[in-house]
Amino acid sequence: MHPAQPPFAMPQHALQYYHAVPMPPPPAGIPVRRVWEDNLEPELVFLRNFAASARYAAVTVHYPGVVHGAQQSHGLMTAEARYATMKANADALKPIQLGLAVYNDFGHVAAWEFNLRGFRPAADPHAPNSVDYLQRRGLSFRDHQARGVAAARLAAGLSACGLFRRPGVSWATYAGAYHVAYLLKILSMGGGGVLLPDSLGGFLDAVRQCLGEDVYDVARMAADRGLPPGLERVAAALSLVPAVLSPRLAGAGSVLALQAFMRLKYYEFGGEVNRFRGLIHGIQVT
Repeated sequence: MHPAQPPFAMPQHALQYYHAVPMPPPPAGIPVRRVWEDNLEPELVFLRNFAASARYAAVTVHYPGVVHGAQQSHGLMTAEARYATMKANADALKPIQLGLAVYNDFGHVAAWEFNLRGFRPAADPHAPNSVDYLQRRGLSFRDHQARGVAAARLAAGLSACGLFRRPGVSWATYAGAYHVAYLLKILSMGGGGVLLPDSLGGFLDAVRQCLGEDVYDVARMAADRGLPPGLERVAAALSLVPAVLSPRLAGAGSVLALQAFMRLKYYEFGGEVNRFRGLIHGIQVT
């Protein structure tokens, strides 16, 4: 029996994701396009053009931590209870940064890091350790306030970019419950922002409407192969090359999630990943 073939033409460097081909050295790091208020429009134009041939996409969102239910053991909670905790946090807190990485039909990859304005550590609820973590990684809240993108403007641009609510795109994330929840929140901000659905079922319906049926969580896939927890540790175990031109923030996280998903799908699982479809780590699985 021949191993599963990738469903699209792949350039030479991307053959490392196909398990029947000897593994070449990892490709050079993928540059992250850092987006602020003053360069938002040209970047949205580029995103719209690139998204027209998108095949895979990955999302990472940075947010100010967990303030509701932080001391609860999620492993002992039902899926509905885990969702209720996540909803309480996502409804109350402000997203800070959105990373998107996209792989298209021609084997090209592009990545964006959208920096949002609005979150103020001195005034808005947050988990101090999460804010400290982002600052240690190079995030400047002063820059976000001075140069960040207004949430409503970003929501309008993303909603019109052609990447969401369309068939044929598979989405990846890592430990993705909060990332996907905040993505839905960001996309709703064009209309002033809406609360997440009241029930887990309603949330999963909203995810399917926005991202489609093909949503995969790298954390769940990596655990099946016995890889260590943590996206950067998974990436190191898979010999992936980090993104360039960016601190280790949301854009770089989306690049690693995309690379890890493709490596796992084609090298570890031979293209057969249907059993992971729609399982979001942090809600249905922990």
